[in-house]
Amino acid sequence: MSGKLISRPGSDGATSQHVLGSPCWVSLAARDLSASEAFYGAVLGWTFRAAALGEKFSVALAHGRAVAGIGAVAPALKVPVAWTPYFAVADADVTAGRVIERGGTVGVGPIAFPTGRAALVSDRAGAVFGIWAGRLVRDFTQWRRSAPLWLRLITVDAFDAAIFYGEVLEWTSPGCCDVRYEEGAVVLVCGGEPVASLGGGTPEPAGGNALRPHWQIRFTVDDTAECARAAVANGGTITGEAMDAEGDYVTVRDPEGAELVLFTPHRA
Repeated sequence: MSGKLISRPGSDGATSQHVLGSPCWVSLAARDLSASEAFYGAVLGWTFRAAALGEKFSVALAHGRAVAGIGAVAPALKVPVAWTPYFAVADADVTAGRVIERGGTVGVGPIAFPTGRAALVSDRAGAVFGIWAGRLVRDFTQWRRSAPLWLRLITVDAFDAAIFYGEVLEWTSPGCCDVRYEEGAVVLVCGGEPVASLGGGTPEPAGGNALRPHWQIRFTVDDTAECARAAVANGGTITGEAMDAEGDYVTVRDPEGAELVLFTPHRA
């Protein structure tokens, strides 16, 4: 299959000019698909359907809309159990080459799937992310606008990260995404809407004394406390709680160790 992004018949008509460089999907690399579905169904209220990628994959649905993917691929691909954001690119092989040229690492791929090509890569600081060249989720523009998630890169040097991602994903190319600076963070804007942030500082320890820059995925829920209780009741662990001007946050690790953030905005 060609590496070019394509629109699906009957979709919202998204083309490469509208989505290149944009977050286009989030996926959980898990060990046990059924156990992961049970946990996220209980915590986030998701339902699931089979994915076109095979029996080891499923698509999570929130209110009938596809919002995320789960694949029982961690052992086979020898990758950690973790949530990973994917960014849309025109050619996975060319983009993987740019990752290496700019000091990053290609961990897996690019691999061919029935609907496109994907790779797992990491930036110069070690934060893992995915690249995807191929068919987008149906109603992609609606997914980007209404999917209850936000991406946040926790890294040491947000400015250096912005340079790396800007060059690799061509954020400043005509028709692609753009960046702006807000209160010390770099905000990624796609289609006129903010979709992710890159923040500098000290990442939290990931075991021992090691510091691990990483992409954090935040899911918006109606009640963080209720979802946190469901997470604990279903084998998860609460690792942090916070509040700011935007809302309440609870950081959770699922039973296999994948991190996610639950977020409830303050009501007006």
